[in-house]
Amino acid sequence: MSTFAPMRSLPSFMVCMSALFVLLQVPADAARDNAIVADLSEDRIGISTRFTGADVLLFGATEGHGDVVVVVRSPDSSVIVRRKERVAGIWVNADDLTFDDAPGFYHVASSAPLPDLLPESALKAEEIGVENIEFKPHDFLSAKEETSFRDALIRNKQRSGLYSRSPGEITFQGDRLFRTRVALPSNVPTGNYRVSVHLVEGQQIVATSTTDLSIEKVGFEAKVTEFAFEQAPIYGAIAILIALIAGWFAGIVFRKV
Repeated sequence: MSTFAPMRSLPSFMVCMSALFVLLQVPADAARDNAIVADLSEDRIGISTRFTGADVLLFGATEGHGDVVVVVRSPDSSVIVRRKERVAGIWVNADDLTFDDAPGFYHVASSAPLPDLLPESALKAEEIGVENIEFKPHDFLSAKEETSFRDALIRNKQRSGLYSRSPGEITFQGDRLFRTRVALPSNVPTGNYRVSVHLVEGQQIVATSTTDLSIEKVGFEAKVTEFAFEQAPIYGAIAILIALIAGWFAGIVFRKV
């Protein structure tokens, strides 16, 4: 069973040469001051039953001076956050709130602390940093209640390794070449990710480069998932049949014991 995984390491010389090659591909009319280009060591990650996570190397070059901010974001999806309460000594689910547009994976990296690079208004407008992600609650709650559920959502995602706890590091080689690594956990969701690379100068974003990262299931697991979506009634019937057979077999085993 094959697994598409990015290279774990890349010599500095190769990073430099690759970044220069990418830079040379910029059309003449786009090669202006403060331009930025970037690419990934692997733009497609395959998830199989043996997938344990992967590292993706992002590298690039700038046409002008400045700092770099990278944001990697998966497609948004609906997420339910439940609050537990203790009733008669037992923890049970109490209130819940659904957020309609929450990224399944979010990673940010920067060449300097974010507050030093951009004002708070710009960070919020571009949704840079987990605290600036715009979650949209499905139901109306007070500001205090919404903040409580929002904080719980971020904590859960960070605990699962799906959201950055702090910005990753971007390193420069010389004045123009940069690179950073994006760690993908084993539970990373599938989908077409958007990778945004911003060039920052003078407390503002002066150029942005975007690229795509595809994460998809491969092998037997992909076939099962595809079958479940395309033949849902048959898949459900097979699942029930397997459960009945497993229960019948377990009953025989325990009866003999």
